[in-house]
Amino acid sequence: MARPATPTDSMRPRILIVGIYAPYNRLKSAEHYYDEFLSLIETLGLKYDESMFLKLRNTDKNTFFTKGKLQEVADFCNEHKIEEVIISEVLTPLQERNLEDFFNCVVYDRTKLILEIFRNAAISSESKVQIEMAEIEFLKTRVFGKGVHLAQQAGYIGGKGPGETLAEVAKQEFGEKLRQAQKKLDTLQRARDTQRKQRLESKIPLVCLIGYTNAGKSSLINRLTKSDVLAEDKLFATLDTTTRELYLGKDKNILVSDTVGFISELPPKLIEAFKSTLDELRFAALLVQVIDASNPAWPDHLKVVHQILEDLGVQDKPMIYAFNKVDKLSDEEVEKLKHDVEQINPHVLINTRSKEGVADLVAFMIAHNFKA
Repeated sequence: MARPATPTDSMRPRILIVGIYAPYNRLKSAEHYYDEFLSLIETLGLKYDESMFLKLRNTDKNTFFTKGKLQEVADFCNEHKIEEVIISEVLTPLQERNLEDFFNCVVYDRTKLILEIFRNAAISSESKVQIEMAEIEFLKTRVFGKGVHLAQQAGYIGGKGPGETLAEVAKQEFGEKLRQAQKKLDTLQRARDTQRKQRLESKIPLVCLIGYTNAGKSSLINRLTKSDVLAEDKLFATLDTTTRELYLGKDKNILVSDTVGFISELPPKLIEAFKSTLDELRFAALLVQVIDASNPAWPDHLKVVHQILEDLGVQDKPMIYAFNKVDKLSDEEVEKLKHDVEQINPHVLINTRSKEGVADLVAFMIAHNFKA
């Protein structure tokens, strides 16, 4: 199914975005998954010319698409003179190469899309280095033996450029860049370890805010600690971990830390890239899972976050569920939410518009028995 195109710029390549709902998808609603894919495109600020949304019963290990769907997309590309195709799913290097040959287009997958969003959102030296290393590892698997141009693979989505062949320099360049990046990361990691050691010695409990991207974690840390962390209504507005002190009264202080948001089908390479940052969760005395209660897909988001926490080995940490943005719900919707979350404990309903909106969460943390 094709949708109307957005306004275009004739100086850039013609772009087709392809949203795919595959059997392995963790979100129950195809519509919600498609909307999330469009939000990723919007977050990147990418203009596209055409869009297709497909449901797949099966995938092919060589081309991802089965024969009929493969031909359907190829015909669409040919008819609309498409030059770049952005696919909502993670592709193997083999699948990407075969699709480029079949479509006669440059193909980008979910990993490349989220990598660019991460690169734009990274502010701290650590997050920039982590993204740089993830990009290098990603490009390594795409370039070798492909005979493509540097501008095609190492450039930005939607950008044209000159072609410098990678064949002769790729191994040396990638190897050297990885060594340099790892050296920087090791230095930054030592500084993080020193800070962590000092914090542990201080016996001040650490509370980590976790959750799906755009659930409102940055807005919550701002409200709790009167901070000014960037909080925008878009996916992955912040990547950098922010830690602030919160005074709970009676000599009870805690540290509150905001972490990178999660998303359905988050490429494993990106989880690996942020392992050192997410490692902070292992030292948390309490996890606050922030859930956007105004998003109809919140039950699916909950499952995605739980799976990632299991992958990180922190699923057994003490946790409270903070159902956020209840101010966006009608009275009837709030009552339904209360019924739906009865079995999810402990939980609180919050909004970050006012101090009163987070009072129940603060009360929980005051009463909580933090174990250092």
